[in-house]
Amino acid sequence: MTDAIVRDARPDDATGVQSIYAPYVLETAISFEMIPPTVDEIAARIDRATDRLPWLVLEEESTVLGYAYATQFRAREAYQHTAETSVYVHNDHHGKGIGTKLMKVLLDRLREAGHHRAIAGATLPNPGSAALHERLGFTSAGVFSEIGRKFDQWHNVGFWQLDLS
Repeated sequence: MTDAIVRDARPDDATGVQSIYAPYVLETAISFEMIPPTVDEIAARIDRATDRLPWLVLEEESTVLGYAYATQFRAREAYQHTAETSVYVHNDHHGKGIGTKLMKVLLDRLREAGHHRAIAGATLPNPGSAALHERLGFTSAGVFSEIGRKFDQWHNVGFWQLDLS
């Protein structure tokens, strides 16, 4: 992964992003979306990214291998300094440090934009996501029991938080 770069996502990355995300939607409860967004919808999501709430991709040899982004934790103004983070890595490229690389850049960008706290949520069990976030300094903030229903099962979601100050 020596030639891999992390950069701002562009709408023309949507095909690569969608090919990474669709299996998570269709085959796992990691995402609570039920139908994978189209390439056009992914492009629109990327297009809405800002310096304050970035979308990033990790690209190697013109191929998107993973992506990370931030959204405002909640819509009310008092939450404006808290961002929720998400990271997804292509199924064939787990365990290569891609998620860590993406998250480090994302967290740096959130700090630069003045965010105070980063929040991450993960459907449980998800030992890989828990390990990634804890390795980056996130601490457990609790578990919501049975808050998502997918594949005819209730799922718990764990939350982690990181002080960005």
